[in-house]
Parts: sequence; structure tokens; C-alpha cells
Amino acid sequence: MQNKVSHLAVIMDGNRRWAKGRGLPPSAGHLAGYERLKQFGPECVSRGIRNLTVFAFSTENWKRADEEVGFLMDLFEKALTEELAEFSGQGFRLKVIGRRDGLRPSIVRAIASAEDATSRNTKATLALCINYGGRAEIVDACRRLVTDKISADEIDEAAIASRLYWPEMPEPDLIIRTSGEERLSGFLTWQGVYSELYWTDKHWPDFDAVELDKALDEFAKRQRRYGG
Repeated sequence: MQNKVSHLAVIMDGNRRWAKGRGLPPSAGHLAGYERLKQFGPECVSRGIRNLTVFAFSTENWKRADEEVGFLMDLFEKALTEELAEFSGQGFRLKVIGRRDGLRPSIVRAIASAEDATSRNTKATLALCINYGGRAEIVDACRRLVTDKISADEIDEAAIASRLYWPEMPEPDLIIRTSGEERLSGFLTWQGVYSELYWTDKHWPDFDAVELDKALDEFAKRQRRYGG
């Protein structure tokens, strides 16, 4: 019996390299990557993938140039407001995971509104990791344990998992990273411990449906052992 992907997670890497190779500014690459994501969601749903999680902006990405960070924040806000109807019309429930501290108040409000507006959609869930880091998520979960006055002998995996950004998130079956890098860079550190990994040299804007099928075909051949 072949493995099926129910939850796919993607590190959408290579937008800037894609732009540089074409003599374009980084913003052009990020815009191309965003347009690719809008196509990618329906492609995943048509292949039976019910959960899609993407790494959109890490806690380390604040180190980039102010102009680039500002463009990305504008893009996130646009996606969550002006283009929310497009995602909702495709049947996606939106979740945004990561630290809200540090984001513009208008983006925080847009996140809350988008999550509420799409909460009844049932076709698939799209989780956007914004201002996200896997270690930061675990640190924040531990802080909640302290706030909740959980004693040491009550702390187990379930106690920590229930305090992650999205406690109900199913563990990803497959994590894809584009653009030739072969590391997770803090993506889903807790949830991805038994995920299969797939690396590709394709930059994210060029990771089309053909490339997606290659990854899914490779996953179908894997023998999953879950540490056994």
C-alpha cells in the first residue's frame, strides 16, 4: 500500500535567488512566490492533501533589509484582507502560527479576522507560519506551562503539545524544502520529528505541479518506520 500525504509542509525557499537570477529585486521574487502559493493550494487539494503548512516568515527573517521586510509585511496584510475571499472561496480554513508580538497591529487584527471568517471552511486547512521559529514555539509552550502553574510531575509530551501555537495540528507526513538547501531551519521542530524530508534544487516560484507530483511519488515509495 502506497503512502498518502494528508499533511504537507513546505519551506518556500529561493524567492530571492529566483529574482536575482532574472536581474530583479527581491520583492519580485517574493511576489512570484506568493502567486505560486495561490496556485499550489488548489493543486494540493486536488491530490487529496487536506492540510498544507508553509514557512512564510521566520523569527530570523527580521534581520533582512527593512525594505524587504516591509514589503513582506505588506504582502501578508494584503493576503489576509484584500485577497482573503480568494482563499476562502477555495474552501480553505486559514491558520496563522507564530509569535504575534512584533507584528503590526493591523496584521494581528487581520489574522484574527481571517481565521474567524474562514473557520467554517472544511475543504482543507492552510497554515501560514509568520514570525515563526520551532525553538521559539517550544519556549512559548514552556512559558505557558509556568503561567498555567503546571507542576513538574504533570509535564509530559501531551502537556507541551497542548500549548503549541496550533495544538490540533496533525503531524506533517512530508516536509519539502525548495532551492537546494538541505536543513529544516527551525521549521516545525516539535511536529516534524517523524516527517519524511524531500529536498529539491527548484526555487519556490518554479516548484510547479510536475515537481509536486515528483515529491509525492517519492514519498509513496518511502518505508516509514517512526523510529522503529
